Amino acid sequence: MTLGQQSDTIVALSSGQLPSGVAVIRASGPGAGDICALFGIKQPAARFAKFAKLKSPIDHSVIDEGLVLFFPNPASFTGEDLVELQVHGSRAVVQFVLDQMIQMPSVRLAEAGEFTRRAFENGKLDLTRVEGIADLIDAQTESQRALAAARMQGGLSEKLSTWRLQLVKLRAEIEARLDFSDEDDVPFELPITYSSDLKKLHEEISCELGEFNQGRMIREGVRVALVGHPNVGKSSLLNALSRSEVAIVTEVPGTTRDVIEVEIDLGGVLFRLFDTAGIRETVDHVESIGIERTRNSASLADIVIGLTDDGQLPDGFSFDMIVGTKLDSRETDAKFSADVNISVKTDDGLKAFKKLLVDQVTKMNDSRETLLISHKRDQAALTEARDALDRASKLVYAPELLAEELRVASYVLGRLIGEVGTEDVLDELFAGFCIGK
Repeated sequence: MTLGQQSDTIVALSSGQLPSGVAVIRASGPGAGDICALFGIKQPAARFAKFAKLKSPIDHSVIDEGLVLFFPNPASFTGEDLVELQVHGSRAVVQFVLDQMIQMPSVRLAEAGEFTRRAFENGKLDLTRVEGIADLIDAQTESQRALAAARMQGGLSEKLSTWRLQLVKLRAEIEARLDFSDEDDVPFELPITYSSDLKKLHEEISCELGEFNQGRMIREGVRVALVGHPNVGKSSLLNALSRSEVAIVTEVPGTTRDVIEVEIDLGGVLFRLFDTAGIRETVDHVESIGIERTRNSASLADIVIGLTDDGQLPDGFSFDMIVGTKLDSRETDAKFSADVNISVKTDDGLKAFKKLLVDQVTKMNDSRETLLISHKRDQAALTEARDALDRASKLVYAPELLAEELRVASYVLGRLIGEVGTEDVLDELFAGFCIGK
């Protein structure tokens, strides 16, 4: 069924997995207000919680008791009439209530993300705020939560709206001259500040675009590749950080032959650690494949950490941090330069290593307090808008071409916010939502 057919009333469990202390069942659409009468409840006053007993439509026996809330359109999350039943989180209760609801005419179970999609289609949310909600639901760390919350609350939307308003003003100046070039009251010359206003807008978008990688790291996790010769302790470090035996550790060189990924939360930041095959010359075909994957992982990593137990590191890598390993078993005079020395057996240096790792990310992200862009869609749209403005700045003496470049910039920003040409984005985005959202 196509989403957005708003003649239907949709219902779903909108809280977490059952059983639970409380379950929230949500109904949205023209028939939402009738849900209360179905269970023998007088519709409560708008936006006031009412304690009530839910009675069976079959024999009028009490099913459960809980809170009922009614949000009339358009002042609801979806922009439609919306009812929430807060009952005990019993599988039997929730299933019975939903079964009775969908017996009503034009009432059906919601599809994935349909509540939020209706909010978007009814103008309650723009697309960037919808993405913020999805990011918030998926957030695993404090930094991800903060990034998602800023997007959900409209931080990026406000920025985009400001830029689009500036573009409207710039386009109006050009198009007035194109449309009324024969009128005496429209001067042919552009305002003296026109070029500087265009340049300023270009700089603002370029500056925001420059923050994409930092936002992407927070949202997706900081990719950290552990690289070194065989048996220097890469897998042991991975196990120590994850506090589990995720990687096989032996004294046999070449044990790790594929990239192993583990996610950990350090200082509120998600790190994706990649244990890689040890770098050495080998005739083993399978091990050679593993070494090639090591090089690929390092090329895609945000941070590359070189591990060594003797001061020797593989050639061909650019390391962001050097970690000396096996501190507990080294000879007293076996010293070499490293950012931190550790022992996974005694935990010496592990705390310092974690701090260095978090500091590395903090240093990358210290340019601003709040990051706004983090999706590849953001990067693509802002890049296209920036490039259009760059071309426009060179066309101030060709008004027809200048107007077209400004139109392109306005269009791509409108697409990012969800006002034009977003159907393909919508289908993919809402498919990733849970049913009750």
